[in-house]
Amino acid sequence: MNGARDQVGRLLALVPYIQSREEVAVEQAAADFGVSPEQIAKDLNVLWFCGLPGLGMGDLIDVDMDALDGDGVIRVSNADYLARPLRLGSSEASALIVALRALREAGDSTVSPIVDRTLGKLEAAAGDGAALAARVDLRVDAPTPEAQQTRGLLEEAVAGGRQVRLGYYVPSRDEVTERVVDPLRLVEAEGHTYLDAWCHSAEGQRLFRLDRVSEAVLLDEAASDHSDVPPRDLSAGLFAPSPDDMLVTLRLAPQARWVADYYPVESTEELDGGGLRVTLRAGDPGWLTRLMLRIGGAADLENPTKLAADVRRTASEALRNYGRNDG
Repeated sequence: MNGARDQVGRLLALVPYIQSREEVAVEQAAADFGVSPEQIAKDLNVLWFCGLPGLGMGDLIDVDMDALDGDGVIRVSNADYLARPLRLGSSEASALIVALRALREAGDSTVSPIVDRTLGKLEAAAGDGAALAARVDLRVDAPTPEAQQTRGLLEEAVAGGRQVRLGYYVPSRDEVTERVVDPLRLVEAEGHTYLDAWCHSAEGQRLFRLDRVSEAVLLDEAASDHSDVPPRDLSAGLFAPSPDDMLVTLRLAPQARWVADYYPVESTEELDGGGLRVTLRAGDPGWLTRLMLRIGGAADLENPTKLAADVRRTASEALRNYGRNDG
């Protein structure tokens, strides 16, 4: 499901990309889009069945398959309408304006001039979208001096190859733990800054969210060599399931199908009435319990059955806190 969505986005970008160059080598296109040449070839085999609604076979996008197969070169024609700029709806324009305003508030002095120029052009063209965005009261909290100090210490540890002792809050257990780590790098993902590090307690690579670090002490001990540990791929999100994690089966109502798009799933099965059965990996039972409570009655946990009973018990206890118990 995620692959099909990614392919649609690639196809929409691929046509104007090729048109601006007249022709481009498959290898170059693959490198620019971050996929394999075989995937580009698959995209093109889909592309030549595409066109505007209501058009006949002669009006579809034309891909020169002889050039593709013979010379490894991509040429397309009969797709001039995709060279036109995309039109943003008022809600899309307002969301983009608000996002740019947030980027300007959170960015440094090198970012602000670029964002301001972009905002000026977008607000002038957005019309109703700009008026809608103007009604949003945007406030971006500046990092506290303590947070800035922690980040500076971790940057120093990464650059100097030294170990750090962390006090770290774990929400799933509601406790602060202490561990020694070898810092690898700082990364930005999903609106937060994380320390990517080798944790000696877990004996593995872990991510630590900086706003959950209660204490950071730079140690004299040199960090071990972890040059064989690759950077984390966060393109698909922070959650990276392991084959050793428990396999979970969820039955999702139509309004909860978003779970299959938001989290990595191993399999999906369409159900009558628009529902979906999915299997996914969960390394933390507490995370799965919180997910089920968030979804509410729109999902059933089919397996493992013992954890399903724990979720029902947790839900009942939560309801009692509100003075009701629906069982």
